Amino acid sequence: MNAKAINAIILVYVGCGLNNVFLEYLVRQEPGTGNLITFSQFLFIAIHGFIFTSKFGQAPRIIPLRDYFTLVVLFFITSILNNWVFDFNIPVPLHMIFRAGSLIANMVMGIIILKKRYTFAKFLSVVMISVGIAICTIVSSTNKTSTCTNCDMKIPIDTEKEDADMFWWLIGIILLSASLFLSARMGIYQESIYKTHGKHPSEALYYTHMLSLPAFLIYAPSIIDHMEIVARSEIMEIPIIEYSMPILLFYLIGNVLTQYLCISSVYVLTTECSSLTVTLVITLRKFLSLLFSIMYFKNPFTYIHWIGTALVFVGTLIFTEVLQKLVLVPNTKEKAKTS
Repeated sequence: MNAKAINAIILVYVGCGLNNVFLEYLVRQEPGTGNLITFSQFLFIAIHGFIFTSKFGQAPRIIPLRDYFTLVVLFFITSILNNWVFDFNIPVPLHMIFRAGSLIANMVMGIIILKKRYTFAKFLSVVMISVGIAICTIVSSTNKTSTCTNCDMKIPIDTEKEDADMFWWLIGIILLSASLFLSARMGIYQESIYKTHGKHPSEALYYTHMLSLPAFLIYAPSIIDHMEIVARSEIMEIPIIEYSMPILLFYLIGNVLTQYLCISSVYVLTTECSSLTVTLVITLRKFLSLLFSIMYFKNPFTYIHWIGTALVFVGTLIFTEVLQKLVLVPNTKEKAKTS
């Protein structure tokens, strides 16, 4: 792994970690700001890219626009499905279990599409990491209620009829599975684009976010409503610069800026590493964010959390081949001495 990839990984953890802090502050005070947060992030990245990457539309595009459209479609469908499944009797813990299986989905898609071959150790590590994250996430979400964000279409479900419940639940499972594998396919598609057209993370970051902006018209009413809520929030004075602004606006700006640091580093990482490695980094980042949230926001941390933590830690050591190296190095030295 080269220095550029290592630097990108560090920035992913720093940027995404801080982003998670601002996000939690936001949703604790106003849980419905999800659409506004996402739109603000996309808008900022698109404007930044238009100025510095596209040079106000003057810089030539290297990767064909049709490739970006495909990427955007995959991204948008994945996002819609992730929100829609809650209308089909899918509880939040089950949703989290599926999301924790992203590494497995990425590996399966890599085998099917890219004809990759993985060692048993890789399979074992991915399963351990996914199970560990699922355990910690489920335990941490036991006191939370299932909510559906951005779901305008409500499916009428007769709770008195078990057959109807099972039917809609199975539909939800199918949609959730489709979302998981579409997300994995999107990562592999990015990898193939870079192999064909070269590594252009800044351009990819700009076009994927810019082309996604029209999709937010669907959520315009929610975005406008929550912009007003943010503007009317409690006023706070920012230290050092002695400037006052609504506290939710401060959190939103912090979230947007750290999201840019996070996502731009992820895009750099996609040009330097395989999609499976990128998925591993992002998955571990989510896990560390969960642990940080538990400690920083004083959420309970039980022995079950420690079991999940151990699975993730050992799985990571196996995936990165640290354990193998620790075992092989002493053996190599011993053989060298005997020879």
